[in-house]
Amino acid sequence: MLKFIAGPLGGYAAGFSLITTILVTILGMMLSVVLFTFFGTFLRERIFSRFFKKKNKKFTKRNRKFVAIWKKYGVIGTAFLTPILLTPIGGTLLLTSFRTPKSLIMTYMLVSAVVWSTIISGTIFLLGDELLKYFNYSAP
Repeated sequence: MLKFIAGPLGGYAAGFSLITTILVTILGMMLSVVLFTFFGTFLRERIFSRFFKKKNKKFTKRNRKFVAIWKKYGVIGTAFLTPILLTPIGGTLLLTSFRTPKSLIMTYMLVSAVVWSTIISGTIFLLGDELLKYFNYSAP
């Protein structure tokens, strides 16, 4: 849910099949997307506000980067970049903060999860043993 790359790496390390790893990685990303798309406002207002004090809203470097990504790539580009640059939570929060319709968020994030999960998992399964040899690691 938190880091997309952990799914394929964990699946390979645990000895799961390629298909199982892809499906679990997609499920993990979509779980965080659903959670923050549909319950993000509730979490922010009811839970996080109790633990974190409200700060003055300023344009920080990080905020400027998010706005730049949004302006340059839009919904499709943001969803496409989410697994590799923004993390599922960061990409979802970015899309929801710009009031993207929930159906679009779900659709494009699912497509992105399927594409990136297949690419990253396939690469890790293809090169996994070679990478282990390169880093002098022997699997248990």
